[in-house]
Amino acid sequence: MAILLIWLQLGGTRIGGLIAPLTGGATGENTAPGWGLHVLTGLLVAGAVWVNIIVLRLLPFRLQVMIVWAELLLLFVAFVNSFNRDFGIWFEQSQDGVSNIAYMITTGAVTTLYVSAISIVVACIFAMTAALARLSSFGPAYAVSTFYTSFFRGTPLLLQVYLIYLGLPQLGPQFALDAVPSGILALSLCYGAYLAEIFRAGILGVPHGQHDAAKALGLPPRLTFRKIVFPQAMRLIVPPTGNQFIAMLKDSSLVSVMGVWELTRTAQIIGRRDFRVFEMLIAAAIIYWALSICFELIQARIERHYGKGHERP
Repeated sequence: MAILLIWLQLGGTRIGGLIAPLTGGATGENTAPGWGLHVLTGLLVAGAVWVNIIVLRLLPFRLQVMIVWAELLLLFVAFVNSFNRDFGIWFEQSQDGVSNIAYMITTGAVTTLYVSAISIVVACIFAMTAALARLSSFGPAYAVSTFYTSFFRGTPLLLQVYLIYLGLPQLGPQFALDAVPSGILALSLCYGAYLAEIFRAGILGVPHGQHDAAKALGLPPRLTFRKIVFPQAMRLIVPPTGNQFIAMLKDSSLVSVMGVWELTRTAQIIGRRDFRVFEMLIAAAIIYWALSICFELIQARIERHYGKGHERP
């Protein structure tokens, strides 16, 4: 993998200039290396990857994972460094006396977190209601549920944000919502439609014999669902729901069109102020990634909790 790091930095360097004439490339400044250099570096990369895999197979599984993560992280750092940008702006002091990166975390990331957290809770309420209505034999409830899921899954989230933020006030001033509530409502309705199908699939994934056993014991339908069906359905519901929450965490950047200072908008404003938009967007991407990793770990713990009876021996 170390050869990959050299390869990323090879073009335009002295090493590339020395090798290029030997492999059919042009010489001199501002000239591209020949195809032979690309073939040579490709062979070196393939050989390095092959040796790396052979060595890793001799190590314990956890150590293999850690080493590969470290190698891929180094590749990402090398890739970012190849942009030749000044990332020292992350740690420069802003007007409030804190670094730009700290301001992005305390302002943008916090806003993104609470908007996403409230939205996922409301979305789960919408999803459970729509899923139960979809499974019912009551015609109007089934029709409303299918229309809701079809509309909000079939239209772009950005359009839904505009419909709620700019469209509702057309019905009267009493329906006008501020930017943050509008963003929360749009995210909740959109992701509630996706989660409704996840909840429905999870409920249907519970074997029907569980219903029959509860009925034989004389349990009422509501108690059967609350104590028997839904806890087992959670094993199927949690993984895709966690994925949807991580996706919502990133899609919350769409509320920036209404002026909400979430993470992406905060990065853009700081970048425009200092004429370093690209550098601040890279910082925002790293913060998004860190948040996603945290929630992936939480999701893994929840999955283990609800999957205790299905773990491999």
